[in-house]
Amino acid sequence: MLFKPTDDNQQSYREQGYLVVDKILPPDQLPPLHQAFDDIYHGIFETGVTPDEVNWQHGTGDPSLTRQICNGWKANRSIACVVLNEDLARSIAQLAGWPGIRIMIDNLLSKPPGARALGYHQDSSYLSWFTPSDLISCWIALDDTTQVGGTLEFATHSHQWQKGVPVGEFHGPDDYQKSMQLAAKHEGVQPHIKYVQVKAGGGSLHHGWTWHGSGANESAIPRRALVLHLMRSDAAYDPDQLAQGIGPIYSRYKHLADNQLDENHFPILWHENGTRTQAIDDYLNPPKAT
Repeated sequence: MLFKPTDDNQQSYREQGYLVVDKILPPDQLPPLHQAFDDIYHGIFETGVTPDEVNWQHGTGDPSLTRQICNGWKANRSIACVVLNEDLARSIAQLAGWPGIRIMIDNLLSKPPGARALGYHQDSSYLSWFTPSDLISCWIALDDTTQVGGTLEFATHSHQWQKGVPVGEFHGPDDYQKSMQLAAKHEGVQPHIKYVQVKAGGGSLHHGWTWHGSGANESAIPRRALVLHLMRSDAAYDPDQLAQGIGPIYSRYKHLADNQLDENHFPILWHENGTRTQAIDDYLNPPKAT
């Protein structure tokens, strides 16, 4: 892993609500991830475990939409080697100023040429079921990105706007910036848009309340990205939100007698005291069959 945050990085992240990073992954790690994406979208799950959310598959998925899988790390170890990497987790925790960090979910996003936009939204507006509700997302480009190719884009300083609720259409809306523009109007500001234009292996990190989305891919190359959504290591289910429902997927991991997050599903990747979920190393390096 190549990303190590500086004091200037931390200040920029706090002020803007995001940080663009030229290099997160080395070039030799990209081909295995390309293969992993292809496998997972064809229903090939190396570990035998189906991802928590399979929103697109070859043969049945709408070809005009951006393809999405959630928690591909459970299905493929090439994905897991990035998502569960301790060095990257340490860097992200240090950027956020957290004592420790755990993975909430990953997203495998693939936007082939011609695929439609993803609507602007705030990640944390969907995630009120845990506390502390802090969130930071690491978006890693697996292809060179451009504005015309539908790269990720941010509304600068928008993490300081009013916290909203999920609104608008996410997959393929006609006006993908509409929700953000309405939020900016409510704030009385003219939004400034930043496009993440990096080489493959670069990417960005953004605050959970930063407005972001992406336009249609009008280029001739795909736009694949691996996204890590991360929370503090001390996060737990929020008992005040349980009555409103967590949803059918992540509620299944709730313990009967307490609000602790199960490390089998939300593993701790790094902590300043030197601990992390013990099972990770065994998972990433299973014994070879004899």
